[in-house]
Amino acid sequence: MTTFRWYLLGLALLFGAYVAVEYYRPKPLDWTPTFQNKDKIPYGTYVLYDVLPEVMGVAKREVKAVRVPIYNQIEGEDEPTEDTTAEAVDSTDSFSAADTISSEDATAGTAATPERSTTETVETGDADYMAGLAESGFPKATYVFVDDEFTLSSSDCRSLLRHVARGNDVFIAAEQFDRQFADTLGFRTAPFVQRPRLKKASTEELLNDSVQLQLSNAGLARQTRRPYFRLPALGASYRLLPDSTMRATQLAADTAGRAVLVRVPHGRGHLYLCTVPLAFTNYFVLQPATSNFAFAALSYLPTGRPVWWDEYQKQGRLEEQSLLRVLLAHDALRWALYLSLLGALLFVGVEARRRQRIIPILRPLPNTTLLFTRTVASLYRQGNSHAPIAEKKIQLFLEHLRTRFHEPGLDLNDEAARERLAQKSGLPRSEVDTLVRRINFLLTAPRVSDAELLALNKAFNEFRKAAA
Repeated sequence: MTTFRWYLLGLALLFGAYVAVEYYRPKPLDWTPTFQNKDKIPYGTYVLYDVLPEVMGVAKREVKAVRVPIYNQIEGEDEPTEDTTAEAVDSTDSFSAADTISSEDATAGTAATPERSTTETVETGDADYMAGLAESGFPKATYVFVDDEFTLSSSDCRSLLRHVARGNDVFIAAEQFDRQFADTLGFRTAPFVQRPRLKKASTEELLNDSVQLQLSNAGLARQTRRPYFRLPALGASYRLLPDSTMRATQLAADTAGRAVLVRVPHGRGHLYLCTVPLAFTNYFVLQPATSNFAFAALSYLPTGRPVWWDEYQKQGRLEEQSLLRVLLAHDALRWALYLSLLGALLFVGVEARRRQRIIPILRPLPNTTLLFTRTVASLYRQGNSHAPIAEKKIQLFLEHLRTRFHEPGLDLNDEAARERLAQKSGLPRSEVDTLVRRINFLLTAPRVSDAELLALNKAFNEFRKAAA
C-alpha cells in the first residue's frame, strides 16, 4: 500500500473509533423540568401518567392525554372568537370564590338542582352558568394539570369553572397560576424559600437543599407512614396564600403552616390546588421517601371517573407540531440537520462565486523565430562580416551531406570521399570538385564579398536540387 492509502486507513479507523465512543458514551441526565407525560427524564411525568389508571381506579383507555384548549375539551366546540369572548366578559363579572353551593348540598350529592345557601352573595347574571348546574349533556371527568405554570384564557377559565360546578373535580399542580384564575378564586402564590443559583449549584446540592412538607390529615399521614416529605427547595418554594373570601380546606403545608395543597369547593365539585408540581415528576414518584405525597394528593380525587391529563399547555396542539419534529427531537439528528443546512449554504455560496468568476482570455504566444533570424542577419549585414555567415552555411551544408548520404566522417579533401559523394549524389565528379574548391577558397579567404556569399548559397541550393 502507498503512504497515502495508509493515511486514509488511519483516518477511517480514527473516525470509526470516535463514532463508537460517542455512540456508547453514557448520556448526561437532563434535569430540565418539562412535566411532559412522554419524558422519562427525572422531571418528566411519564411514571405518574403510566400508573394513573391504577391510582384512579379506571381502565387505561379512560385516561386521556388532552392536546386541545380547555374550552374545546369541555364544551366539545371550537374556541370562541375574540368578539364573543369579549361580549361574554363584559356581560358578566368574573366568578368569585363564593360562586359555590352550600357545603351541605355538595356533600349530599343530590341529583336535583340544589338550592343556593342564604350566605351566598354571588350575582353573576350568567343564565348559562346557572342552567349548566342541572344539565347532564356534559361529560363527567376529572381534569388534571401538572406544570410549572398554569395559564388559560377567559373562555377557558369560565369553561373550567362550569365544569367544576357541574360536579367534577379539577386537580392543578403548578407554582404560578394565571392572574385572572387566581383572582376569581381569591388566592395568590408567593415564594417563601430562597432558591439556589442554578449556574453555581450542582445537582447534588440542589437535591440536598430541601424543605419539609406534611399532610394535614393525620389519618392519611399514618397510612403513608411518614410524618413529613422532604422535597428540594428548587421545586417547593411557592406557597398558597388564600384571602378572606376563599373557602378552602388545607390538605398539606410546610413546617411553618403555609399551605401547599388546598381543596376549594365550587358548585358540586372541587378544585385542588398544589404548588409543588415537582412532587409529581418521575424522580420523586419513584423515590420511596417522596412518592406517597403525590399519591396522597391524588387520593382526594374521586375514583371510577375518566381522567383528562392536560398536555396542551406543555406540548401544544398535536397538529401544530413541526414536520421536522422527529429530527429536532434527537440531538444527533438535530445536529446532522444543522450541519447539512450549513454545508448546503457553503456549497451554494462557493459554487455561485466559482461560476460567476470571469475567465481570462489567454492569447497564444507568437512565433518569433523568423523575427529573431532577421534580427541576427541584420546585425551581420551592418557589420559587413560575411565570413562568419559563409562559415556557418558551410557547416550546415556538411551536416546535411553527412545525414543525407550517411557519411559520419566526411572529409572533402579526401579523394575517396569526393568519389563516394559523387556516386551517392549522382552528380559528375567535376561538379563535386568545383564545389569543394569553392568551399575551401571561402574558408581560407580573409574577406567574403556579397557576390561570393550569394554564389556559395546558389551552389548549395543547386547541389541539393540535383542530389535529390
